[in-house]
Amino acid sequence: MSRLGRIGAETHAAWLAFIRRRTAVFFTFFFPVILILIFGALIRTDPTGGGLFAEPPGYYVAGYLAVVVLFTPLSRIGSEVARHREGNRFEKLATTPLSRSEWLLAQTLVNVAVIGLASLVILGMVLAVTDASFVVSPLVVPYLGLAVALFCGFGALLGRVSDSQDGVIAASNGVAIPLLFLSETFVPTEMLPEWFVPFMQLSPLTYFARGLRAATYRPPSATATGVGEAGLVGADPYLNLAVLAVLAAGFFAVGAYALPRTD
Repeated sequence: MSRLGRIGAETHAAWLAFIRRRTAVFFTFFFPVILILIFGALIRTDPTGGGLFAEPPGYYVAGYLAVVVLFTPLSRIGSEVARHREGNRFEKLATTPLSRSEWLLAQTLVNVAVIGLASLVILGMVLAVTDASFVVSPLVVPYLGLAVALFCGFGALLGRVSDSQDGVIAASNGVAIPLLFLSETFVPTEMLPEWFVPFMQLSPLTYFARGLRAATYRPPSATATGVGEAGLVGADPYLNLAVLAVLAAGFFAVGAYALPRTD
């Protein structure tokens, strides 16, 4: 079987394994939706006031997408690696031509498909329950794909170092929750101490949220002054995309290398 055939077969098997876990399917789509309902429809944003949600609704679209881009790959890939280790499946895979990078690529493709669907649901919910406005940019697709690949590699690392599926869930939540709120997603940099702001550059999620927001969000002041659609929030979407691509390649390579041949 060719490499393309091996990846295709593993992708098909991983997709079937995912949709058979109804709980996983439900919460993949439910969690970001409930987040939008709570913060977008119930609490709402207050652009004229202060506090955590003091920006216009469109500012937080990148944050909503960051939720599913971050949590889903970390927990799914980490749990899958832990499940394979507990069931000695990597030992069986070692007897096949399928390489570790091919296995991780197949899992990543499934996550890209799942998160792409979830992102469409999120954008539909944002339009339905908030008055957020955003620019439809072709950069959304590579941003989503690269971010998923990055966190799939990160999830493989968590699955390798954790001793059980429960350990993976605890580790992924311990990593994801700080990253979610300290990566220019929901908390503007103005609300953080000056000494901490440079540390935000260490988070790969920062480049996703910052670049995607620059590509898709037009602040009201920009409309009034006639500013173009790119770089409206002080960031270059192409530069952030390039940084994200380098980080995604690095995390994917390290994650694939970390996968055990046998266990």
